[in-house]
Amino acid sequence: MAYGGAATGMLGAPAAPNIKQVKLERESELRIEVAYDTPLRLRLLNGTAEIFGTELPPEMWLTFPPRLKFAVFTWYGATIEMDGPTETDYTADETPMVSYVNVHAVLEGRRSRAKGSESSQGPRVIVVGPTDSGKSTLCRMLLSWAAKQGWKPTFVDLDIGQGSITTPGCIGATPIELPIDSVEGISLEMPLVYFYGHTTPSQNVDLYRALVKELSQILEKQFTGSAESRAAGMVINTMGWIEGVGYELILHAIDTFSANVVLVLGQEKLFSMLRDVLKNKPNVDVVKLQKSGGVVSRTSKVRQKTRSFRIREYFYGIANDLSPHSNIANFSDLFVYRIGGGPQAPRSALPIGADPVANPLRVTAVNIDRDLLHVVLAVSYAQEPEQIVSSNVAGFIYVTDIDLQRRKITYLAPTAGDLPSKYLIMGTLTWLET
Repeated sequence: MAYGGAATGMLGAPAAPNIKQVKLERESELRIEVAYDTPLRLRLLNGTAEIFGTELPPEMWLTFPPRLKFAVFTWYGATIEMDGPTETDYTADETPMVSYVNVHAVLEGRRSRAKGSESSQGPRVIVVGPTDSGKSTLCRMLLSWAAKQGWKPTFVDLDIGQGSITTPGCIGATPIELPIDSVEGISLEMPLVYFYGHTTPSQNVDLYRALVKELSQILEKQFTGSAESRAAGMVINTMGWIEGVGYELILHAIDTFSANVVLVLGQEKLFSMLRDVLKNKPNVDVVKLQKSGGVVSRTSKVRQKTRSFRIREYFYGIANDLSPHSNIANFSDLFVYRIGGGPQAPRSALPIGADPVANPLRVTAVNIDRDLLHVVLAVSYAQEPEQIVSSNVAGFIYVTDIDLQRRKITYLAPTAGDLPSKYLIMGTLTWLET
């Protein structure tokens, strides 16, 4: 038996790789979960197909990283070829895609009308629904279809739990100029990002509201100065927390961004509540949509793992093709702050005229010590500590070592060189590099 060289089958012919062909009928989709430890290659052999609104190039192999879940949809029929193992793959002919593309057509008409009018506003779409109802996927489709028509819609991500634009724990916005890459996801040139620092808004609801307001005000200024952006409008992704405070935050986002189209995914009760509360706003349409059968409910442990992968992607890239730099700084070169001072006492429980001690927007200095180990810190654009709440962030660093004796901090950063700011923000976002 020979060791080395290519494996061979009968009569010395090369062994067939793990290749599978799938023929898709019109308006059906192939739902795939890539294996946990092996990438998957896929290509379109014939026909036309798309992944979340982005067309597949004909006969070109695309490599999808492990653990990725996606669906290949065809309007008119296609043949797909896959090379590599999958956790699951199956075809489905019952999809809500026709209703999704009908929404796109209505939004397209509104954009065209807004383009012809100086004062008119394009569609501001907010997608709401419970956890794992396909909100971010629908956002991606609507953005990619709009970009394919030549628009540059603004994507706003308010989901701090997962983070489609950057790491979890943030809200942000970015213009979408091209259909979103099927493998790489959203291309980030200059995203506008605010660091909340936690993965649930219940940690500091007032801070979450304040950051949503800051983000909306900056976007309003941009829209005022750009007729093109105003006509293209925005697509807003939200969290899956839809009850109690979560519901109040949905209403706050609708109001703050002046949303005029509310798409409710997979929740009859939420649709009914929003329709009732917004019925006095004639310019706001509330639309109920079916969630895709391909959407899988995830446990909190799986969502936590996904968050960890998102942080890793920020530093190393989705295909491990980035090279982050390890840097060392003196304690005296950096200033770490935390926003919020714990639970706030109600004013009624305080002496007349007294302010609550625990201000949820108070900026507090944090000592650099071992508590910072494995913490993800945001690099703020603030010029002064007082500006931290109202300032967006340049990026993130990950603390890998704290040397108390030498008073040195070692951290991982996306690039070499000095940080763009000495002001860092700490939340509860941690990561164990594996």
